Amino acid sequence: MTNVYDTLIERGYFAQATHPEEIREFLAKPGAVFYIGFDPTADSLHIGHLTQMMVMAHMQKAGHIPIALMGGGTGMIGDPSGRSDMRQLMTPETIQHNVDKFKEQMSRLLDFSDDKAIMVNNADWLLDINYVDFLREIGVNFSVNKMLATDIYKNRLDDGLTYFEFSYILLQSYDFLELYRRYGCRLQMGGNDQWANIISGVDLIRRKEQGEAYGMTFNLLTDSAGNKMGKTQKGALWLDADKFSPFEFYQYFRNLEDNSIIKTMKTLTFLPMSEIENYAKLEGQEINQAKEVLAFEVTKIVHGEEAAISAQEQAHQLFSGTGRSDDMPTTELAQELVYNTPILDLLADNGIVPSKSEGRRLIKQGGIYLNDVAISDANYLLMADDFVDGEVIIRRGKKNFFRLVLV
Repeated sequence: MTNVYDTLIERGYFAQATHPEEIREFLAKPGAVFYIGFDPTADSLHIGHLTQMMVMAHMQKAGHIPIALMGGGTGMIGDPSGRSDMRQLMTPETIQHNVDKFKEQMSRLLDFSDDKAIMVNNADWLLDINYVDFLREIGVNFSVNKMLATDIYKNRLDDGLTYFEFSYILLQSYDFLELYRRYGCRLQMGGNDQWANIISGVDLIRRKEQGEAYGMTFNLLTDSAGNKMGKTQKGALWLDADKFSPFEFYQYFRNLEDNSIIKTMKTLTFLPMSEIENYAKLEGQEINQAKEVLAFEVTKIVHGEEAAISAQEQAHQLFSGTGRSDDMPTTELAQELVYNTPILDLLADNGIVPSKSEGRRLIKQGGIYLNDVAISDANYLLMADDFVDGEVIIRRGKKNFFRLVLV
């Protein structure tokens, strides 16, 4: 049987580990307890979290026990990693609502029955901490000089770093210690931006319990230019269908650049590596076949097979059939607004183009279509004749469709 450690490397998740050989041995037998933390700062997970969920699913399939740690306590502070500002503070009620939504979405990939996977909230132990006792037991194990040398804090010093946030690394390390004591958890996993936090927890367990604990990070989901994947015209690529529809989700992956397809197939689908290797051999127009498979598989994982089939059928209707779909992004607009606003303003105000300057460029290049006819005038005003059954279809480029509906 393949060691899941090798699977994580083969599929491109693995970034670095504290004890590579020891971790591989630890994962050789089923029953290893590990955890990944999630910061409940929104009421939905996004595509960046999907990598973590896929890692947890691979680990569970190999017989290991995932702990999904919800940051109900640390979420009241916010992880400063990779940030240049302080997060907005949330109420306990908001955090609990977000945690409930996270579990619902995670359950699509993880089996929480009979403790096959465990969800815990660090608010259970962090909110009742005695401050002086915490400093005496935990704080004495941390060097301020070492903390300030990490990228987490070093990058924030010029812009201002509150003590509130400075304490985050202590709390996350304490989380690992608590999970070690409560569940025998010996492995923390997370994105590569969490490396400093993870190794601090490993060190704390060694100091406090003389125990063996490990850390592993995986690569962040990025495009070919190294930018975080998932930014869209609407913002983050949410896993909540109400925030980002299954059709839009499908289209996002259907339109990925060619050189990101295979890497994304490895990390965001369960397709066998042998099948993925066959898709890697495709060239030219045949690559579109791989794109459709990727879009379908990721949509099926996140939204279910029925939603994936529907999204795929809607896409086929758009690009090889009627040119419209009930599931395409839709904006309702008042008639008086539509008839008195230049097309360029409508495009920018409704997120069809990222900015007026970009919209003007696309119009000049013939990249904006009104009911499949290219628009050449950025000041064009929509007329009643442009609407068919109260709607007009806008196309940006070859594959991005939007519907404006009169109300």
